[in-house]
Amino acid sequence: MGGFFGTISKSDCVNDLFYGTDYNSHLGTKRGGLAVLNSKTFRRTIHNLENSYFRTKFEPDLHKFKGNSGIGVISDTEAQPILINSHLGEFAIVTVSKINNIDELTRRALNQRRHFSETSSGETNPSELIAMLIDEEESFEKGIENVYNKVKGSCSMLLLTEKGILAARDKLGRTPILLGKKDGAYALSSESSSFSNLGFELERDLGPGEILLITADGYEQRRKPNKEMQICAFLWVYYGYPSSNYENINVEECRYRCGAALAKNDDAEVDFVSGVPDSGIAHAIGYSNEKQIPYKRAYVKYTPTWPRSFMPQNQETRDLVAKMKLIPVKSIIKGKKIVFCDDSIVRGTQFKDNVEILYEYGAKEIHVRPACPTLIFPCEFLNFSRSRSTLDLAGRKAIKDLEGAEDKHLEDYANPGTDRYYAMIEKIREQIGVSTLQYQKLDDLVEAIGLPKEKLCTHCWDGSSYF
Repeated sequence: MGGFFGTISKSDCVNDLFYGTDYNSHLGTKRGGLAVLNSKTFRRTIHNLENSYFRTKFEPDLHKFKGNSGIGVISDTEAQPILINSHLGEFAIVTVSKINNIDELTRRALNQRRHFSETSSGETNPSELIAMLIDEEESFEKGIENVYNKVKGSCSMLLLTEKGILAARDKLGRTPILLGKKDGAYALSSESSSFSNLGFELERDLGPGEILLITADGYEQRRKPNKEMQICAFLWVYYGYPSSNYENINVEECRYRCGAALAKNDDAEVDFVSGVPDSGIAHAIGYSNEKQIPYKRAYVKYTPTWPRSFMPQNQETRDLVAKMKLIPVKSIIKGKKIVFCDDSIVRGTQFKDNVEILYEYGAKEIHVRPACPTLIFPCEFLNFSRSRSTLDLAGRKAIKDLEGAEDKHLEDYANPGTDRYYAMIEKIREQIGVSTLQYQKLDDLVEAIGLPKEKLCTHCWDGSSYF
């Protein structure tokens, strides 16, 4: 996916920028970047993060940077920030985006005899394309509106300019931007958890499509928010940091409610509940509290030599790394009936490997309770998964086994209570080799989050979306 952080201050902002960007590291693994404005001079640095921490790569650069405003990014896709010199003036830009019509927009630009300088693996750099769309208009605000009108997918962005930082949230608010404040400084982040240790207090969320201009003295609304919102529900289930709030709803507390909902609908008789580290732990605690059964750590996570959550890029090697990071506790597992809570089951292969180890270590029964419904539709709006095919999803693989094709009767399979739904769940259960498998109901997930369903994007579970 990706995350960004920006700050503007009456004093030097570089330390806040460095640590604030680092606090978004769980959102991406490929590249990181910083850009700082010192008087009227922009300075930028970008590093590959696939085999190292953000701090390790960027700390040696800090002495070269001084300035009162800056933006930083952790990206799962392109090299950022991009530095642009145009008729609007010089600016730096970072984005969290997924441009589904990027090929169409690239051809459009080339037909206008424009060119791209930032490329990766022969592909258009999305942030450069977004900057190009902004430059088509006579002001930054109208240029951002041009992005909203032309990009199919999602796009949130920060622009570092000589007048301040422009923050623009995706037109349907699929990805968040949070505004923080402390004496003499403001900050913007994809995660509110970036603020507390840096002394910032959460001021508010930007609304869908809202544009703010932030200076060290305050902020000014340059575009009112849209009424419609479709924020990604997976923020609370999986990739949001536990201490973060989105729309005034805390991630950790939401996960407790998700786990409690799983427990209320479960009649499995087990000895204890365990969470798959890390994001499954809070779901398991909620399950334990509701069910009044012990919470135990059947798996512990070993991170000193496996720092990155999703590295490397090769799927087979990523599965191996994921397996190596989780170490089972044999004395807790042996002879026990265990229910495992996890945030989700995407492909199912990692779960299958871990289940085999649990049985080898003497587990009597293994019951799996994902905290969200079955993933049937690939995400169209965020780079949340690297899955290139619908058949990467465990739900679609099960449907193909049952139907001979992976795109038949999807509405039935997404609807709990139908015969096809139960057949799909049973097929996934067989594939991963557990005693029972029971997914979260979508209505329970929506209730646990606490926003009306029409304000949430639930496309990956039920195929619904607002365009």
